[in-house]
Amino acid sequence: MAGMSAAKADDAQAKAMFKAMSDYVSGQKAISFKFDSNLDVVTTEQQKLGLASSGAVTINRPDKIHATRTGGFADVEFTFDGNTMTLLGRNANAYAKVSATGTIDQLVDQLRDKYHRPLPAADLLMANPYDQLMPDVVDAKDLGSGVIHGVECDHLAFRTNDFDWQIWIAQGSRPYPVRYVITSSKVAGSPQYTIDVTDWKAGAEVASDSFSVAIPANAKQMNPADLPDFDELGGIFKAKLEN
Repeated sequence: MAGMSAAKADDAQAKAMFKAMSDYVSGQKAISFKFDSNLDVVTTEQQKLGLASSGAVTINRPDKIHATRTGGFADVEFTFDGNTMTLLGRNANAYAKVSATGTIDQLVDQLRDKYHRPLPAADLLMANPYDQLMPDVVDAKDLGSGVIHGVECDHLAFRTNDFDWQIWIAQGSRPYPVRYVITSSKVAGSPQYTIDVTDWKAGAEVASDSFSVAIPANAKQMNPADLPDFDELGGIFKAKLEN
């Protein structure tokens, strides 16, 4: 019984700490940060490959977002100004522009479900990350402290029926996410997606942004779903996975 009580207390503590982070992040009207991400892929030959990229995100709630990402095969930019969604693939010299209205939450869902273009760490950018992530959690743990990029963090681990995820949250008055790791526990090789957040800014610290993209004069217009190498899994790696 004592062991069960301790486990429940640990579970409640981890959820409470994530709730505090969720409340802080969702309470910020303006946010900007830089990120480094690593996506694991597992080939049919069971070789695990890691794809690294870096970028930056600026948000102005409820309906504006600007994101860039540069990797080994892609240099992409995305904006949403509350009325129009624009995606630019600089390396492909191609872009897509479509009318879109609604909140950032609605846009994230549309990008993921309709165009298969998920935003980096999208779960943590929603209006309420706690309500987005916690309903499916079946186990939660507070793993104590950790230090990432010189930032002391609270380390939490959560499990769902389909995947595991961990988060490191900055300690102090600004509990922002410093590292977020998703592990596909039911996929062979247990591939992971990791994103590290740096240069976190909120409120008046955030530089002004036009939430627009300068489209090159000779760029080809395409459907958002057809833009080549726009997501983190480039065409060369898709071919390796299929062969």
